Amino acid sequence: MEIPFRAVLIAWLASDPVLSEALNAVVEEAPSRTALPWLALTTSASTNWGTKTLAGREIRVALELNFRSDDPLGGAALVAGIEARVENLPADQSFSGFRIASIGMIRARAEQRGEAMRVVVLEYRARVLAA
Repeated sequence: MEIPFRAVLIAWLASDPVLSEALNAVVEEAPSRTALPWLALTTSASTNWGTKTLAGREIRVALELNFRSDDPLGGAALVAGIEARVENLPADQSFSGFRIASIGMIRARAEQRGEAMRVVVLEYRARVLAA
């Protein structure tokens, strides 16, 4: 369920008109040659979260937003848009073989990487059950 969840999440983020206008890429792993800003689903891990009758996983993912700004608040609106989009991922993903029971933020962190490049990492936990 982890791989289908990753694919669904990337497609969901990429299909948002505001995010797709603001970002040069929404991809799995860091793009090799894409101008900033871009968003990547950089890592994930899953553990068993099933019931007696349904298979399930708790999936943790990290989304990495890379952008350029001299202002520490420069990416705040973009981060808020990403957070809202992730948290509104439709629960019914039966076409991909699972249903989302819950999704929520675990933590976020931000750093500056020289020459006004900034990175924000958003970590989420999704609990999914087989459809």
